[in-house]
Amino acid sequence: MIAYLARRLLGVAGVLFAICAVTFVIFHVLPADPAAAACGKTCSPERLAEVRHFMGLDQPLWRQFGDYLIGIFAGRELGSGPHAIPCGFPCLGYSYENALPVWDLLTDRLPVSVSLAFGAACLWLVLGVGAGVTAALRKGGPLDRTLMVGAVATASLPVYFTAVMLLYGLVRLTGLLPYPSYVPLTDDPPGWAANLLLPWVALALLYAAMYARQSRSSMIETMEQPYIRTARAKGLPARIVVVKHGLRSAMTPVLTLFGMDLGALLAGAVITESIFGIPGVGRLFYDALQRSDQPVVLGVTLLAAFFIVAANVVIDLLYAVVDPRVRN
Repeated sequence: MIAYLARRLLGVAGVLFAICAVTFVIFHVLPADPAAAACGKTCSPERLAEVRHFMGLDQPLWRQFGDYLIGIFAGRELGSGPHAIPCGFPCLGYSYENALPVWDLLTDRLPVSVSLAFGAACLWLVLGVGAGVTAALRKGGPLDRTLMVGAVATASLPVYFTAVMLLYGLVRLTGLLPYPSYVPLTDDPPGWAANLLLPWVALALLYAAMYARQSRSSMIETMEQPYIRTARAKGLPARIVVVKHGLRSAMTPVLTLFGMDLGALLAGAVITESIFGIPGVGRLFYDALQRSDQPVVLGVTLLAAFFIVAANVVIDLLYAVVDPRVRN
């Protein structure tokens, strides 16, 4: 197990390094000039050169990338001379737009995205897996066809359409829910849940449809395995056969899908956060992309990659818990 974890951690480091390098190069070949954006429209050529030097943009690309990597693990100073800005570990640079550390911006927005991701994940797991297992146990029946038609229809609706319809129906027309605005959980738990309910539902409807179809196909395949027939032949209760022997084995591909989806959402749901005006990491990424704020975009990209690969490592370790056959 230790050797396995060591190999996976090395793989994680390699993936993060590759993503960081590719993103870094992409932003340096784009025509947008961060120094010109930071300096302003009336910036003189001399002042623009000073800004580029302070940002380190006049250095070779390999030197800029090396300084960036060193800053992540050991911190560094941004700029030079009396105006140099200390950037402590982990240094992801300073935002070109508001001159704040990228790490501080991320940690300030991350609780919002975490609240959104975990709330939506709980909903889509309950709805999706529940519908998929129910449909599998009623294979070919009216309930099976109804659930799967509903899943296909829901999966066909883009999240921005669902979000707008929820806002129009439950906020503007009926006034049943307030317009979403993030309230910290520690300040007002009921307000926190009420303000995030619509974004949770918008995301859960999309993901639950995919999980319902995946759960159904996996459950049908599992329930046709020889060991399931053996368990039934022994006279075990149907509940034990379905839950202990069937559902646990059928959840392996669902866990794989869940790891990737949750990891991606932890780094921000760009469309959902933008529509509902939620100040999460996704909204930060969108705003930074609009302004060519390279340090922020690179920081969010690294954060997203870290969450995705970390979630997959955790899911791999959970396989042995969910499916005893993996232990052998």
